[in-house]
Amino acid sequence: MSRRQSRSTYLVAGARDVDAGKTTFSVGLLAYLDGVGFKPRAGNDAWFHHDDYRRAIEAGRLYGKDARRLAAASAADVEPEEINPVHRLWRPAPGGDGFIGGDDRSFVLDRVGEGFVVNAAAEVPASAREALPIGDAPRVGSIGELNEQIRARHLPHLRALGRRVAEHDRAVVESYGDIARPLQEMDPDRVAVVEPGRARIYEGSRYWNACEVASGRTGPQEGSLEERVADAVAPIDPVAAVELPALGSGERGDPDAVADAYAEAYEALSG
Repeated sequence: MSRRQSRSTYLVAGARDVDAGKTTFSVGLLAYLDGVGFKPRAGNDAWFHHDDYRRAIEAGRLYGKDARRLAAASAADVEPEEINPVHRLWRPAPGGDGFIGGDDRSFVLDRVGEGFVVNAAAEVPASAREALPIGDAPRVGSIGELNEQIRARHLPHLRALGRRVAEHDRAVVESYGDIARPLQEMDPDRVAVVEPGRARIYEGSRYWNACEVASGRTGPQEGSLEERVADAVAPIDPVAAVELPALGSGERGDPDAVADAYAEAYEALSG
């Protein structure tokens, strides 16, 4: 049963790029609020997250563990793809043979809604070629070409998701990596910035204004700078900072157990 009935939107962002604890915090918050979760953008690696990749691809789908956990913990009956419109598949790329991904990985393809955008230079895993309808998907060979697809395909889906978030009484939006704003158009009431052992709580309007100040973006494009959480929160003080206890694997997998363990943080966030 929901412990908070007021209409509210919460953003959960991470203070570090990986293993910040965002999804565990988010699923517990969903149980605490009886809310609906959203993950605007996500991604996984066909090699390093192979079990999660196979789970989806064997069903002719593409989504990740985070979206699956958020969907399962949500009060509404939603599928991972419904709450996560943009999912990127990566692969290891020693030497950086792709135009996105740095020196150790390359992007293979994006699922955008029910369609796909494929990296023309990437080696698409055979399992993905066989399971996904990518034969007629647009191929991109540069950041410029990818940005054209982002404007034409990604942005309409993300804007539509933003409208869906606003329709729910209690919505939890989880960011990706250490990106401060997973959606450019949303109005969070409160923001939780989480990291191992701690959650800092910020007023939504102050956090959003700080993101605007920190922004180096010229538009929603791959080649433009996204605000990092550390830059966004540097000039503002949290309204609360709450310790998060370490949880075992069994507790992390049980949203109700997380809700009980993190109740102090959720009270500070929603109170």
